[in-house]
Amino acid sequence: MTDFRSGFVCIVGRPNTGKSTLTNALVGSKVAITSDKPQTTRHAIRGLVHRDHGQIVLVDTPGIHRPRTLLGQRLNELVRTTWADVDVIAMCFPADQPVGPGDRLIAQDIAGMERTPKIAIVTKTDLVGKKKLAEQLIDVQTLARRNGWEWTHIVPVSAVDGENLEVIVDVLISMLPQGPALYPSGEISEEPEEVMVAELIREAALDGVRDELPHSIAVVVEEMKLREDRSEKKPLLDIHAFLYVERDSQKAIVIGRGGQRLKVVGQAARKNIEKMLGVPVYLDIRVKIAQDWQRDPKQLNRLGF
Repeated sequence: MTDFRSGFVCIVGRPNTGKSTLTNALVGSKVAITSDKPQTTRHAIRGLVHRDHGQIVLVDTPGIHRPRTLLGQRLNELVRTTWADVDVIAMCFPADQPVGPGDRLIAQDIAGMERTPKIAIVTKTDLVGKKKLAEQLIDVQTLARRNGWEWTHIVPVSAVDGENLEVIVDVLISMLPQGPALYPSGEISEEPEEVMVAELIREAALDGVRDELPHSIAVVVEEMKLREDRSEKKPLLDIHAFLYVERDSQKAIVIGRGGQRLKVVGQAARKNIEKMLGVPVYLDIRVKIAQDWQRDPKQLNRLGF
């Protein structure tokens, strides 16, 4: 099929602009965890969008921000490395928040990618009226012009009610180069299962915590294998994971009184893991302290950052 198009689209934006929610909606399945906590995304998550006329490899990236830790610096570097090697840059702007300093910082950065087409996606349109949305579209257009370039497209979208999702897909495919599919049609992500499982555990742990604790949580899956004494008809997947925090006080919060909070985290994570993998799961989560790991190069490397 000569008019088939495929390629990579990097989704960027400051924290909490709806990047991961949009990625999941476009893929049609959960490939990136979501939370109302800043810096929820810590990896470049690749989700696959398949259509008869094209294939999009969406790369959901961490939110660009002014870093206060070595982890923050590395996440920003990851995003900038990612957008330097894609076919399209898609920047997200939430409809219910004004264009601000964080948006201007990113717009200045991507201005240097002169040969890479750029699309603006105004997310969360279900939260505002038509007048507010129109004002936001004008502000987004103005942002690019002040940096000496124009968006190839500006598209308002709601991942919640599905408004313009197919428009986004068609627009992105039209911007990609002609070429064959890069991945088999049945795949939704190229992330290793261990990474996706760790992310689902972290997502469950983020629910309900506040202050500095969300930034201090990291999860590593140590072992994941089918239990040997079970038949093929009744499989059970054993998963052993470590949830890392930075201080004793944080460990106490995550575990909760009598271990109750950790139990809730485990139940929520196990439900989502079983849904993703399609197999019953035994999940064992142990909480460990990695002192100030966000600022320690050796510990960051050990935790996969």
